[in-house]
Amino acid sequence: MSSDPVVRAEIVVDLAAVRANVRALAARTGTPLMVVVKADAYGHGLLPVARAAREAGAQWLGAAALEEALALREAGDTGRILTWLFVPGEERLTDAVAAGIDVTAHSIEHLDAVAEAVRRSDTPARLQLKIDTGLSRNGCPPDDWAGLVERARAGEQAGTWRVTGVWSHFACSDEPDHPANAAQLQAFEDALTVAAEHGLEPEVRHLANSAAAILSPASRFDLVRVGLAAYGLDPAPGHTPDLGLRPAMTARAALALVKQVQTGAGVSYGHTWVADRPTTLGLVPVGYGDGVPRHAGNRAVLDVGGKHCPLRGRVCMDQVVVELPDGQGAVGDQVVLFGAAPHPTAQDWAEACGTISYEIVTRIGGRFGRRWVGQEDQ
Repeated sequence: MSSDPVVRAEIVVDLAAVRANVRALAARTGTPLMVVVKADAYGHGLLPVARAAREAGAQWLGAAALEEALALREAGDTGRILTWLFVPGEERLTDAVAAGIDVTAHSIEHLDAVAEAVRRSDTPARLQLKIDTGLSRNGCPPDDWAGLVERARAGEQAGTWRVTGVWSHFACSDEPDHPANAAQLQAFEDALTVAAEHGLEPEVRHLANSAAAILSPASRFDLVRVGLAAYGLDPAPGHTPDLGLRPAMTARAALALVKQVQTGAGVSYGHTWVADRPTTLGLVPVGYGDGVPRHAGNRAVLDVGGKHCPLRGRVCMDQVVVELPDGQGAVGDQVVLFGAAPHPTAQDWAEACGTISYEIVTRIGGRFGRRWVGQEDQ
């Protein structure tokens, strides 16, 4: 009998896969890369993934929140980092400016906040401007763009900041034939023209996310931002060519109990699944408290012993029930919720739950342990 301790549930992240994915994307695009590590690197671990991305040649890292960007600096990352989501008045904006992190302005109010952070830190800011080209989320509305650019240029001339970038974000790049893509590309080029007319000469112009970086060469400009694809997941299912991307995350657990139930036995809350024959069930000790989607009940499949086994009944806070092949499965056996094929994948779970793979990998966690492998190339 093995003396190794049993691990109830863990997320294993393969950093060698992250490095390989980043290199494959760089080869595909021929363009400098920003690897997006927001939301704890899509659930994969901010600092380990950031180091792996840098080792693979990522020139930039992208972090939505100030705290994420500052955590990278505090861990010793000295490269270019972009952040874009702050509320004017946040105290840590001053720290970000002082740390040489590129901060993004979407409005005059954001410029005012950056100017105040510059005053407090006595450090000129690295500033990027974001134009809303049609996502209608963050970014400056086109009608306000000339005013934002004019103010940004005045601040640059005054030495308050250096405008290092102009950027935007696609709404429909995972649907390459969607008419919004061409419209947004044109809107971005128009915004760049306005910026140039006001005398701005940004270091980088960037529009493409993972799907566009792979599928739309015209959108690559000076920099592409890769998020999901860097983690080995398909950003445009049904459209993406095989680049050899490898899913970096495996979520797994150990069977806590194996039992037999008879015909007519209801399983889990609400008895949404009832056995139509004598059935072997396995108890997997993870649930929606650990980020397993409740919508997965009676829809998702898990891998037990190399076989795809259906999840039966509702997902509970701490546990799920899986149907096992008759006579197979024992306490302690490994269960893979999702990982790389031939295991069920995050995309499989997304389709089962009516969501996207981004949500599957980002939300998983809770009481799962987390372990990183592949710290060095083999």
